[in-house]
Amino acid sequence: MTHIPKINGLVAAPFTPMHPNSDLNLDLIPDYARFLVHNGVKGAFIGGSTGEGVSLSFTEKLALLRAWGETTEPDLQKIMLVGGTSLTESRELTREAAQSGFDAVAVLAPFYFKPTSAQVLADFCVQVGEAAPEVGLYFYHIPALTGVTISMLQFLEAIDGRLPNFRGIKYTHNDLMEYRQCLLFDGGKYDLLWGWDEIFLAAMAMGARGAVGSTFNYAAPVYHELMEAFDKGDISRAQQMQDQSIAIVRLLGKYGGIATGKAFMRAVGLDCGTFRLPVQNMTDERYEDFLHDLSTIQFDQYASQPITQAESVGL
Repeated sequence: MTHIPKINGLVAAPFTPMHPNSDLNLDLIPDYARFLVHNGVKGAFIGGSTGEGVSLSFTEKLALLRAWGETTEPDLQKIMLVGGTSLTESRELTREAAQSGFDAVAVLAPFYFKPTSAQVLADFCVQVGEAAPEVGLYFYHIPALTGVTISMLQFLEAIDGRLPNFRGIKYTHNDLMEYRQCLLFDGGKYDLLWGWDEIFLAAMAMGARGAVGSTFNYAAPVYHELMEAFDKGDISRAQQMQDQSIAIVRLLGKYGGIATGKAFMRAVGLDCGTFRLPVQNMTDERYEDFLHDLSTIQFDQYASQPITQAESVGL
């Protein structure tokens, strides 16, 4: 059996930094990479939902990919979301990711002309992965946003043995039974990265060891402590950390959803700007209310820690 590398720990889904006019703020990315490593994050899943990948032009995706490729954090695995509705664009981005030193790429299910079966979805992923056999490929399963509800177990059966660089699935769905079945597929062959932050503890009970999440950007200590407590058998403490995660996610919902994540980043000292339309951003007045709510959940006790000025300039 081909050895497939597996990520043990947290992979953050970085926000794409924006200037006030919504242009990319790529100058922030070196500090962003250092910030993630400083907080014990193992990888960066770039250009995904949190990173507004589907809201970027092809030129902007290339610029974002290259900027992250130029970061000099050898311990940070880099995964780029390359697709997508366009097979051609996905293949071009995959080749660019290979040239920029990425560890892997990720592929969404096409969400306009949707695949009708696991076999068709596997065919799409194989063609993307063959564009650059030297980089790994993950499938990004997020049916709540793509509307594609194909069985991931059937998908693994359809792609198994066809793409040597296929690594596994970023599983952003709450079907823990299917997740467990995928985790056990062919003796645990593939890397199944969990993608639902607020029930991470339940996924760990099912066998999850690696996860991709947006809240890992600004609340990594919560999940480090959750994982440590689980591994020690201290389920009560692990539950407390999951409760803290849920309190954070509830604030995301209270203040409008995914864009609130950039307000969290602003609160921890890494201002990534705002989200592009049609995502709604909070007003300055609401931001003051948001900061008050952060204090009520003792967010400062569990927030990711800023890098020092020396780290910022790379000293």
